[in-house]
Amino acid sequence: MDKPQEKTAPDRVRQYHQRSKHHLNRYARGPGGLDWATQPDPFRRYEGCDYVDLPLTADSLQTPYPALYRPQAIPPQPLTLETVAALFELSFGISAWKQYGESRWALRCNPSSGNLHPTEAYGIFPNLAGLPGGVYHYVSYDHRLEQRCRFPPNSSEPSLPEGALLVGLSSIHWREAWKYGERAYRYCQHDVGHALAAVAYAAATLGWSVRLLPHWSDDDIATLLGLNREADYRGAEQEHPDLVLLVGPNLEGFEALPPESWLAKAAAGQWQGQANALSPHHRFEWPIIEEVAEACRKPPTQETPWCAPPLPEPLPTRDRFLAAHLIRQRRSAQALDGVTAIPAPTFFRMLEMTLPRPGCPPWMAWPWAPRIHLALFVHRVEGLSPGLYLLMRRPDVPLQTALGEEFLWQRPDHCPDHLALYQLVEGDARRAAGIISCHQAIAADGAFSLGMIGEFEEALDAGPWGYRRLFWEAGLIGQILYLEAEAAGVRGTGIGCYFDDALHQTLGLRGTQFQSMYHFTLGGPLEDTRLQTLPPYAHLPERRRA
Repeated sequence: MDKPQEKTAPDRVRQYHQRSKHHLNRYARGPGGLDWATQPDPFRRYEGCDYVDLPLTADSLQTPYPALYRPQAIPPQPLTLETVAALFELSFGISAWKQYGESRWALRCNPSSGNLHPTEAYGIFPNLAGLPGGVYHYVSYDHRLEQRCRFPPNSSEPSLPEGALLVGLSSIHWREAWKYGERAYRYCQHDVGHALAAVAYAAATLGWSVRLLPHWSDDDIATLLGLNREADYRGAEQEHPDLVLLVGPNLEGFEALPPESWLAKAAAGQWQGQANALSPHHRFEWPIIEEVAEACRKPPTQETPWCAPPLPEPLPTRDRFLAAHLIRQRRSAQALDGVTAIPAPTFFRMLEMTLPRPGCPPWMAWPWAPRIHLALFVHRVEGLSPGLYLLMRRPDVPLQTALGEEFLWQRPDHCPDHLALYQLVEGDARRAAGIISCHQAIAADGAFSLGMIGEFEEALDAGPWGYRRLFWEAGLIGQILYLEAEAAGVRGTGIGCYFDDALHQTLGLRGTQFQSMYHFTLGGPLEDTRLQTLPPYAHLPERRRA
């Protein structure tokens, strides 16, 4: 008798995606309740490491938010301990504490599903004053770099642009699985996209650029960051490699930085530190998460960066914000007022900022063509009639043939020519938006909400790791909308709970050529006055404040 044929990696990804969908009559498999006794520690630490306390320097940055979108407008700052500190403070640092009664929890500059923060950040540095060359893990609670690996003294430095460093990202899947079960892998990938964008925005405040290094394999990243050192994680939750970024000024010509010399330095370096266990035990295990992670494991690849077409200057936004202040005031709205409207030019500005814009954050860090498009439920945009709209972020995508035939495909009045925005249906879309987003009122109570439609099959054709990239791109867009909402005087929030196929049916999509990857909403926030807001680093000694 013939043995059943083993599923290919892309088929295992398809199986996971279908299995992790929420449906109108049932939700994806999860724990069914929260076991507070096993809630993961939100801060990973490596015991036994030397460390460097970083100064709090972000307040000294005077970069206006609109200047981030004017390439070469911000003079690049030198690579020093102080600028490294600002980079990590504005990308992964604590932005505030919230307190209710005896409970207190941290908010960070990079958003996260459920505020669970599966993403860990690493810096890989040449020798700097006060920071010996090596691999460092960032601890946001202490605003500290733990030295995981000290590079051999007097060894030759791998080729880097002057004033540049590497930043590595990894994910601890358990942090999300504790609350969300099998759907957690999706949320971890969303958070990688948010984190990638957070690094790009933080770097831009310093006049720096960011390049994602797409040809590195997961094994390369794991070796450089020490994630494959099994003894260092004995009894602790494992981290999975995500990506490596080149960060600094004048990065032209370094898009294909080879990993070999860096891996050699890591292999010859002196490693230290033992990872802390985040939970005393795991009440539930979700093996399908590790199965899809293995299916999405990326080998070394040869990739040609996509060149984004030029765009006109963006529509204006309020310029009273310094970029550092805006980044740190970003919050996820918990409820929206159902009243606040935004003007059409503000709406168009938000949409155009989701288009790849060469040389600007966060798109300077993104080497691939857009594969995410926006289905928009417009509720309260002055100058636009309510209804269902579609923004094609790459106009040559065949969405018009994939969607149902009954749609209007009407261009809104005064819409900028470079926005491929169409109204599909005119009418009150609030009820549909709320139902599709797991019956959450927040999707109906904003100025608009949206679902991010990914080119699912085309992404898998490039390799099963393309599945992760769809979520990364969606998270990147989410971070743009978070900051644009703050700049417009409203507030946004990502929505991970939605009925996937209900959105597909609303759009007339059949098959799996396109799939819903993430949802988002924004509008006038309702503040919970029961909560106290406390400063982010009041618990650190005053001597560390710049």
